[in-house]
Amino acid sequence: MNIALLLEMAAEAAPDRVGLVCDGKRWTYGDLLDAARGAFELIQESQAEYVALLDESSEAALIAVFGAALAGVPYCPLNYRLPDADLKALLGRISPALVIGDEARVTSIAGDQGHLIYSREEFSLKAQETVPADDAREYDPGEGVAIQLFTSGTTAAPKAAILRHSNLLGYILGTVEFGSADEEDAALMVVPPYHIAGISALLSSIYSLRKIVMLPSFSPEGWLNLVEAEKISNAFVVPTMLTRIIDVMEKGLAKDVSSLRAIAYGGGKMPLEVIQKALERFPSAGFTNAYGLTETSSTIALLGPEDHREALASDDPKVRARLTSLGKPIPTVEIEIRGEDGKLVPVGEPGEIYVRGEQVSGEYKEKSALDAEGWFPTRDAGYIDEDGYLFLSGRADDVIVRGGENMSPGEIEDVLLTHPAVADACACAIPSVEWGEAVGVAIVTRDGHECPCETEIKDLIRARLRSSRVPEKVVFVTELPYNEMGKLLRRKVKDVLAD
Repeated sequence: MNIALLLEMAAEAAPDRVGLVCDGKRWTYGDLLDAARGAFELIQESQAEYVALLDESSEAALIAVFGAALAGVPYCPLNYRLPDADLKALLGRISPALVIGDEARVTSIAGDQGHLIYSREEFSLKAQETVPADDAREYDPGEGVAIQLFTSGTTAAPKAAILRHSNLLGYILGTVEFGSADEEDAALMVVPPYHIAGISALLSSIYSLRKIVMLPSFSPEGWLNLVEAEKISNAFVVPTMLTRIIDVMEKGLAKDVSSLRAIAYGGGKMPLEVIQKALERFPSAGFTNAYGLTETSSTIALLGPEDHREALASDDPKVRARLTSLGKPIPTVEIEIRGEDGKLVPVGEPGEIYVRGEQVSGEYKEKSALDAEGWFPTRDAGYIDEDGYLFLSGRADDVIVRGGENMSPGEIEDVLLTHPAVADACACAIPSVEWGEAVGVAIVTRDGHECPCETEIKDLIRARLRSSRVPEKVVFVTELPYNEMGKLLRRKVKDVLAD
């Protein structure tokens, strides 16, 4: 089956129901299906091998997802926050593509790669104008790749994660009931279109016949304004967004949020004090912690509303600790915790999280990461307690997750080592109330050089990488800890940074 079936079913069941609101414009499900079929014509004519999006969320993203699916061409949304050099490399890996979004930027950095480039407005308009007169077209059966997402990963060259139609439909059909939303239900989407959470939210909202309200560029004030104006019932946020929303509410911004019945969050570690405040600020909303990965087509474990309220109200430290858990595996997947030897560990003992299920791809364009029995190693470290709750205890590959964005310590360390006074360096995640995690660095000064000041170190990172990589904490040490095999012991560095 093709993921476009989700939109086709919605348009057939409720063609005149509003399916999308963006920048004040409203689209019915019938409108959206027509535009997706028009996009199919454009894609077929272009003979592109990929459909890429370099843009914020808009109707163009939704039309492109389903137009690409109908044409049997992988949809590949790109991170518009990447530096030009990185973005050029990714565009080169998917050439020739039909690219939608920042026309001037793509032309500037990749104009010689053979892409067909449309602005958001031009693509949406042409898709509407190119709607076929009849439905006699032969659409792709959906046996191949639906989505390709470049992971932020831990290396200089991101991996191309592959999600097939069967993976995405395995998740949606196994977790969402068709047409289950009331006509007045509205889901507020603020997650960037290149994130799996945004794609899965799009698909699940359409299948449930829920109105999607897009906020292309997040601000806490804009988020609260839309909740009040559109009577939002469902929302998904990353922890840093929720932190900023609560902050402006505490500073006196009063909006009617009584329509909110469900708030899901994920993409990074949620600080305990933030979720406690959120439960108080949104008393009528049920909170859900959704844990998932790109390679698993989104969510594989949930901490539901009842768990949140029960934990908040409990005096039992064990029950209250569940607020920091990922909840329990969803019914359609299996989860195991394995040690370094690949064997199951006892209950409560930490190890690496493995997952298996129809929605789990575990596939990259380069190779598959699944073992012989279909298990995918998430590279996340965690444990399951005696009651079946999954807890995350760190990242097996030491990735720093700041506000839902994965960062490689290696890229930060490489820049630090270019400083003439830096002999050795280690970057680690440190706790952050605003971002969930932030960057902390420990530096060894080279003999014969003066110790650089903290501002100089921060300016170096800011000049060479994005501002999100700038460390919040810098410490200078005489040496970094290594084991007998020469492996850097980041855990001990984290202890130093926490001191």
